[in-house]
This record gives sequence, structure tokens and C-alpha cells, in this order.
Amino acid sequence: MNDEVNIKDMPIDELLELMQDDLYDGYADEVVAEVNEALSRGMTPYEVLTQGLVAGMDIVGVDFRDGVLFVPEVLMAAKAMKAGMIILRPLLAETGAPKVGTLVIGTVKGDIHDIGKNLVAMMMEGAGFEVINLGINNDVDSFMGAIDAHNPDIIGMSALLTTTMPYMRTVVNTLKEKGIRRDLIVLVGGAPVNDAFAEDIGADACCRDAAVAVETAEKLMAIKREKG
Repeated sequence: MNDEVNIKDMPIDELLELMQDDLYDGYADEVVAEVNEALSRGMTPYEVLTQGLVAGMDIVGVDFRDGVLFVPEVLMAAKAMKAGMIILRPLLAETGAPKVGTLVIGTVKGDIHDIGKNLVAMMMEGAGFEVINLGINNDVDSFMGAIDAHNPDIIGMSALLTTTMPYMRTVVNTLKEKGIRRDLIVLVGGAPVNDAFAEDIGADACCRDAAVAVETAEKLMAIKREKG
């Protein structure tokens, strides 16, 4: 904890480094104080987001992928990031700061597992995406309603059961029927889901964990932007 550290006396680069460290360690109160301090020094909300929170979550993502951090620690870090985002989100909306992209994510119909999906949602938000988390047990209408309402770049679907996996195909087929499949990046994930299944149903990629989901989303968004 950083009670003995006076953040007001810190150079801005050290303050941002401390914000990243405290986010990594899941210290939500400290992150909030550091976000407010950075803003008070004239940093823009977008700079605080990218140089502080997103930079911190990038390190979390790498260490999660490499097995240094585990789900409970990542959830703590994500919680600290969320605390910082509560301050930044309305300010970012006011300033019209650039978003990496918009993601609609949900667990498919018949499935009530959501830890992995929530982790993906938090990590994606940590990477600068706007995330609409639909929760569990989502049918086609739920996904389509969210697409109409939010005009996302990416649809993420999760399933933990082999019996609910096939519903992902139903959603993809509906996107094709409505003529909007080409406009969207479709990512799927969950324990029983693999690359072959993703390819078979017409998804863009299977993401085995939250860190891979972020990397894949960023890569596919860059390609989408190039195509214009």
C-alpha cells in the first residue's frame, strides 16, 4: 500500500508508473487517488486512460497469459481499473476521446457460466474498448437487439457446455441472414470451443482466454480499419 507515498510530490511519469503498479496489485482506492491527481495536473482523460490504466492492464494481460497471474488476481486488477474508469468514463464521453472499438459480449442461450466471459469483458475495457456485457443465457434476439442499439464492431459469444456451443452457429447464421455478418468481427470462446469449431460455424476466431481475446480483437480491429 502507498499510504507513506505522497503522490502530490511525484513527477508525472512516476505517478503513472505507480498507477500501473497499484492497478496490477488490485489497489482500487489508490488507483482512484492517482487518476484524480493525474487529472488535476492537466492530463487529459484519454492520456490517463491509455498511459495509466490501459498500460497497467497490458502488463496484467501479459502476465495472465504467461501464467504469472491467475484469475483471482486479474479480477482484482480489473476491479481497480473499473474504479478508475468510473471517474474517466463520463469525462471521456464529454471529450469524445477515441475508442479502440465497441464489443457486445454474452454467454449464449442455455448457458449460465460467466466468469470467463466477464474476465474478457473487463480486459477488453482495460484495453480501451467500449463493452456491452449482456450477461448469461442470451438468445438470438438478445444479441440482435444489442447490435441494433450499440452498432458494435465485435460480437463475442461464450459457452462452457458442449450442449450450448451449437447455439453460436444459430447467432452467426442470423447475422448472415440479416446481411450484417461482414460488418462484424465474431469472436467465440469457452472451455469446449476450439479453432476448428470457430471456423466451422463461420466465426472469425476462437479465443482461449481473456489475454488472447484482447490481442485478437486489437489485431482484427486494425485490419478492419485498414479496409475502411
